[in-house]
Amino acid sequence: MAKDGEKGGWKEYIWNPRTREFLGRTASSWGLIFLFYVAFYTFLAGLFVLTMYVMLQTLDDHTPTRQDRLTTPGMVIRPKADETFEIVYSIQKTESWDMYAQALDKFLAPYNNTAQVQKNDECTPDQYFLQEDSGDVKNNPKRSCQFNRTLLEECSGINDRYYGYQEGKPCIIIKMNRVIGMFPGKDGQAPFVTCAAKRYKVGKDEWVLLTVRFTLQREDTEKIGELRYFPPNGTFNLMYYPYYGKKAQVNYSQPLVAVKFLNITTNEDVNIECKINSNNIPTGHERDKFAGKVSFKLRINTNN
Repeated sequence: MAKDGEKGGWKEYIWNPRTREFLGRTASSWGLIFLFYVAFYTFLAGLFVLTMYVMLQTLDDHTPTRQDRLTTPGMVIRPKADETFEIVYSIQKTESWDMYAQALDKFLAPYNNTAQVQKNDECTPDQYFLQEDSGDVKNNPKRSCQFNRTLLEECSGINDRYYGYQEGKPCIIIKMNRVIGMFPGKDGQAPFVTCAAKRYKVGKDEWVLLTVRFTLQREDTEKIGELRYFPPNGTFNLMYYPYYGKKAQVNYSQPLVAVKFLNITTNEDVNIECKINSNNIPTGHERDKFAGKVSFKLRINTNN
């Protein structure tokens, strides 16, 4: 009998025909609860939409409202094997260096003179290409200056489709990361790139390690040999700045600098560091030891 009573109890809890209650509540009670939650979540959704709308009114589709950036932009090299900064190949093995030549071909294709003439302007060198807005009226899309592949001369891949790799005189392409609104230079002095033996930073008490690293740097300095830069002096011309952003300047072509190693020591690892030189860009930043410079290893083997 007790079991029958328990069975009838939970059945009545689900639906009580005498009081017409479902799960302990009448239809009107359930209706009021439903209306309350509909109103409550409608209010929350409206508050969220209003908040998003107000926030979006403060944003610009073309320029970030806030830029938490380093004062020194980063640098990268091409070609780059996977995610490493090592260029290692054997002159006698075509397949070991042909991939680097193909990577440079692909990278430089948008810089072909014909492509640049079609989409970009021929600007006045050695001065910033300013394109100011008229108050709230945006001057978009903004124009960009031509960077023709031929400016890289011996490293353009036009006269030498192997970029010197087959001769043991490889070309490395360097570009500076884009920073919206940056003016890299003052008083008409454009930034330029220099490459040398990799420098090592150690603590003041690490005397043994310092001696070892100083020896490594000196050895790498002797191995690097003569360098040649394209454009001349490894300069990033001022006319490619300021950069206004990907949406505002859709055809922007980053300026490049090519470094050609004319007589680097073969069959040995050579650790190289290239850095940006400018009279208004700090040489480094405590938050990013790679700011303003890029390091890589170059090894050219002459035997199989």
